[in-house]
Amino acid sequence: MKALVYTGPLTVELRDEPDPTPGDGEVVVKVEAVGICGSDMHAYHGHDARRPAPLVLGHEAAGRIATGPRTGERVTVNPLVVDPDCPFAVEGRPHLSPTRQILSMAPRPGAFAEFVRVPERNLVPIPDDFSTVQAALAEPVAVSYHAVNHGARLLARPLSGSRCVVLGGGAIGLAAALVLAMQGAAEIHVGEPKAARRATVARAGAFSCYAPGGAGEPADSSVDLVIDAVGAAATRAAASRMIRPGGVIVHAGLLPGLDGLDVRKITLQEVIFTGTYCYTPTDFREVVAALAAGRLGDLSWYEERPLADGARAFADIDAGTLAAAKLILIP
Repeated sequence: MKALVYTGPLTVELRDEPDPTPGDGEVVVKVEAVGICGSDMHAYHGHDARRPAPLVLGHEAAGRIATGPRTGERVTVNPLVVDPDCPFAVEGRPHLSPTRQILSMAPRPGAFAEFVRVPERNLVPIPDDFSTVQAALAEPVAVSYHAVNHGARLLARPLSGSRCVVLGGGAIGLAAALVLAMQGAAEIHVGEPKAARRATVARAGAFSCYAPGGAGEPADSSVDLVIDAVGAAATRAAASRMIRPGGVIVHAGLLPGLDGLDVRKITLQEVIFTGTYCYTPTDFREVVAALAAGRLGDLSWYEERPLADGARAFADIDAGTLAAAKLILIP
């Protein structure tokens, strides 16, 4: 099969790889669409020890089952693989399992390929009238869905009465804004430095978009809920400035570093600061249903490219030239 292989920092190559062979409880999925995630970019820069070269990256996939009695069924892939007997899975929190695996992390090859092997229990059927390309958005949207719901549970007031800010207009940030809208948030502001990205966010929903440090940025101590979808020193500092006493900061970004957080304010004003990671199987299934039902609005905030153009796609994302919030490769 053809696969896009990460071979070293800043290098991905389209080459022939052996077809995957399913193990016990697994099937092979013919990949029809797969998104490029920020974690793929971390690996591309050589910053992720969990993704050593050479490795097929990619985990935001959808397609058709190619082996077994369900052959031909259209599915999207939950890439988070957890032993169902793990105590965290039994508790309903499999995403926190210390033994979790994710497609595109060693030892599991990812989905930037014509085929990928996946545990059958990780496949969620999609309706016949639902775009396979849009079904590939389920994984990043599930990350945002879990982050928003996690933050909402910690708020002292309902989302319908809350002023919310999302930092970052990439796929996770935009999806968080869409989930906030679906959940009925009173105000939704999105901070994004790139003008083209801000325009993409503004087209996707009725959000107040602003450039950090510019007009329209929420005032200090005025926000109930901040979703930091970047996780950089600058966004942690911005979240600390704008959060009100007793408010909630949900840290969803994975960039390196610890700077920016105002621990003194968090302590004196009883601000809740929490991390968020991945999603539960229930989150994932609920997101697939919401996407298919059109409850997350216009999904035309992605760009499609052939898998064969994957090297250029990575370079363009790295250069920051894309207006789209998500780039999806088509094998």
